[in-house]
Amino acid sequence: MNHIEKQLLTAPRNHLYLSFIAAIVIGLFLWSLTAVNVSNIEEGGLAIARNILYGLTHPDTELLFNVSRQSVLFLLAETLAIAFLGTIVGAFLAVPLAFLAASNLVPKPVSWITRLLLIMIRTLPALVYGLMFIRVTGPGPFAGVLTVGLTSIGMLAKLYVDAIEELDKRVLESMTSVGCSTLDKIRFGVMPQLLSVFASVMIYRFDMNMREASILGLVGAGGIGAPLIFAMRGYKWDQVGSILIGLVVLILIIELLSNQLRAKLVKG
Repeated sequence: MNHIEKQLLTAPRNHLYLSFIAAIVIGLFLWSLTAVNVSNIEEGGLAIARNILYGLTHPDTELLFNVSRQSVLFLLAETLAIAFLGTIVGAFLAVPLAFLAASNLVPKPVSWITRLLLIMIRTLPALVYGLMFIRVTGPGPFAGVLTVGLTSIGMLAKLYVDAIEELDKRVLESMTSVGCSTLDKIRFGVMPQLLSVFASVMIYRFDMNMREASILGLVGAGGIGAPLIFAMRGYKWDQVGSILIGLVVLILIIELLSNQLRAKLVKG
């Protein structure tokens, strides 16, 4: 038995505290069960559930594999383009905001105001931004790109700020001692330390934006969401199955590629 295991075994156990927490969790679980209502499940509902399962397991292969503008492949490509362009827009706009929000680079009032702006950006959900941009630009992929870009700014800037505030200050102090300007310090002292972190965060956000872009179609902001909801409302479960299969395969591929890229950036 090593030293760590001995310390673990000899550590005092607060059984009263653990029992209290367990009682709260069990109580909340039992209280949540009161909201479960199975009496509304009728025979018609079970039949619909069987139709949904059959449609998902027997997808419309023509819709899945043809190359028309209404096909799954085209809609997935449009969704991918919305997520990619939106991520690029959000990543570039988040950089100056992150530097303005970093308390170790700018005065406290400027940092506080910028952080407040970023909190306000993160407050509204993507669907609300999508509805607003549709009113401005009209329905279509462009509104989706603007929505994804704006919603990406809040999260990316926050993670950028965390990376900026963890910089090695000795590099900046040495550059200050030789008379470097603020721009020189950012260009030669800050950015080389941050590029890999920024790229890793941007890849992670792109993975999230793929899911958001697939939902934005529900409000008319382009992508695969609108055909999905129309197929569900029309009870065309074979079309729903083909759309979901294409979406799942695309997201799995992006997940694998993004994990590999982030791993290489961390090693680099």
